[in-house]
This record gives sequence, C-alpha cells and structure tokens, in this order.
Amino acid sequence: MKERNSEAETPYAWLRLTVSLALSTIGGVGMWSVVVALPAVQAEFGVARGDASLPYTLTMIGFGLASVVMGRLADRFGIMFPVIVGTIALALGFGAAAAAGSLWLYALAQGLIGAGSAATFAPLLAHISLWFVRRRGIAVAIFASGNYLAGAVWPPIVQHFIQSAGWRQTYFGIGVFCFVAMIPLALLLRRPAPITELAPTGARASALPHAVAVGLSRRTLQILLIVAGLACCVAMSMPQVHLVAYCSDLGYGPARGAEMLSLMLACGIVSRISFGFICDRVGGLRTLLLGSALQGLALLLFLPFNGLVSLYVISALFGLFQGGIVPSYAIIVREYFPPREAGERVGAVITATLFGMALGGWMSGAIFDLTGSYRAAFVNGILFNLLNVSIALFLLRRATVRPAFA
Repeated sequence: MKERNSEAETPYAWLRLTVSLALSTIGGVGMWSVVVALPAVQAEFGVARGDASLPYTLTMIGFGLASVVMGRLADRFGIMFPVIVGTIALALGFGAAAAAGSLWLYALAQGLIGAGSAATFAPLLAHISLWFVRRRGIAVAIFASGNYLAGAVWPPIVQHFIQSAGWRQTYFGIGVFCFVAMIPLALLLRRPAPITELAPTGARASALPHAVAVGLSRRTLQILLIVAGLACCVAMSMPQVHLVAYCSDLGYGPARGAEMLSLMLACGIVSRISFGFICDRVGGLRTLLLGSALQGLALLLFLPFNGLVSLYVISALFGLFQGGIVPSYAIIVREYFPPREAGERVGAVITATLFGMALGGWMSGAIFDLTGSYRAAFVNGILFNLLNVSIALFLLRRATVRPAFA
C-alpha cells in the first residue's frame, strides 16, 4: 500500500491529535482513581494498607499486559477498534468495582480498568506517530502529556465526589462518563492512518530482515529497547513513588512531599513538549540518551542535597529532565521498524516501562526496609539509569546510516 503522506501533518492530523489527547486524558482516570480511593476502600473492607494496595498492582498489570494486545489490535484493525474495546472495558470495570462485595472482586475489577486505560496510551501513541513526519516528535510529545494531564485533573475531581457521594457512587459515575464521552471521540478516528507499509520494494525491502540503521536484527533491537525501558523506569520510579515518604522521614511532612510530586509532574508536561521539539531535530536515540543522562544527573543530586528548598529545586529538575524519555521510545520504533508493526512494538516497550515503574517502586521500598535509609535506593536507581544510558549510547554509536522507516 502506498504511503499517503499528503494527509500527514494536515489540519486534520492535528485534529486527530487533539481527539487522541482528549481520549488519553479521560482514559487516564483508570490509573489515578484507584490511588485516590485507596483510603476509603481500605476503611470499608477493613484490610491492612498492604492488602489495600493490591488493586493498584492489578491495575498496573492489566495496563501493561493489555498494552501489547491493544497495540496488536490497532495494527490489524485500525485504532478505532481497540479504543472502543478499551472504553467498554473501562465502563464495565468501574461498574464492577462499584458493586464489588470484597477486596478481591474490587482488585479484579481494577485489573479490567487498567486494561481499558491501556487502549488510550500505547496504541494511540503509536497511531499518532503515523500521522506526522517532520513534526512527529512534538506531536508524540503532546499526546504523551495526556497521562500527566490526567494525573493533574482527575485526583481532585475523584476526591471531591468520594467525599460528597462515596467511592462506589463515584466509580459508577466515572464509568458512565467514560462511556458517554469516549465512544463519540473514538468514532472520530475511523479514517486509517496515512503512513502505512504492506509491501516495501527495492532498497527498503532488502533492509527488512534487519534494523539496518543499527546493524541488529529487529528482535535484538526490540529486546534492547525493552530492557532500556525497564531500566529507565526503575530509576524514574524512585523519586516518583517514594518522594512523599522520603520527605516524611526527613521531617518535612507528607504535604511538602505531595507538593514536590505535583511540581515534578507539572514540570514533566513542560519536559515532554520541550523534548518533542528536540526529538524532531536530533532523532529518537539522541533524545533518549539526552533525557536518560539528565535523569541520572537529577538522581545524583538527591544524594548530597536534602534541604527543603533543595528538594523542591531537584524535584522540578527531575520533572524537566525525565518527561521526554518514554515518548522517545515511540519515535525510535517509528524510525527503525516498519509502520505496520508500530502498535505492537510500542506497546511492548511501554509495557516494559510500566513493569519498570512497578519493580522500581517495590525495590526502593525493600532497600529502605533493609538499610533504614533511601540513600541506597537512590544509588540503585542511578545504577539502573546507567544501564539505560549504556544501551542508548550503544545503539547510537551503531546508527551509522539514516533510519530505514523514518
């Protein structure tokens, strides 16, 4: 099939980006509602804090596993189908959670919610990359800020309705809202992407057995990107998951830590947009290397500085440095793999980043329990970040020719 590049980067492409960003912001409620509802759910079911955290774990697992499945569906049937499936899963999941009679049923419902939310991130991230060429980096970055927007918008809304109506009624209302708002938006995405490739010929066809620009098989390159995604997010999770607890241990209180976390996420939105412009000029691999190196620098700053003002500054820097890392993986996939594989391959890397967040959050807590300090946990994050930097540097040094599928 011939590439219809004349439709790329048109006003219609930017309209699709806006629709996709709205879907990501709405669908992102599945990742944040469980955190806000945790105290109310724990109180109603009368369980320990560790048991009450199980629904969040299943949400992340559902999100991660479904990212690959939803990406495969997008590659085969187009983006509208998985988004509709995800919307239905969100509506059913929130409804089931609202009616759950036990913590286990609630946790299983959260797994379904996570799977539904997955349709509004990795598959759409890959899909947006198929509508842009010269401005692909900034377009992907704008879309990728949707989950940060969801994190800024949804928690206060969910908390307000939990306080005024209860968590069960709130969950039911969210499910209805997702269905009513997202189905019409999904129907706007019927038109297929303009950049497709079913039967390459000539030089491009001969390049298919290998990711030619780095001299590796596509399988090897995919594995390296998965490892890099896992490692970078193990490092990323240390301050994001434990910053509030870290501030409490230092005597500043959880409120200060929450303020620092909000500042970090707000700076993350700025970071994603800024790195999008950078990516359009230097490419995905260089952007990954730059973001990872700066993230490592910010993690290093946590070791010698723990004053209140210093932590605010470092939190802001960390948000500014790390926001462009995850979107750069989608750009790399588009540069070094055929467009028809974008959904599944981006989904696999995004799944690795999610597992990295989950693993890193747990590892940091376990290291703290063993040592009684977060210092070793920061060092652990720095070491994982070095692994990510090493992979990015290795791939960049092998990238001696122009990417085959840019």
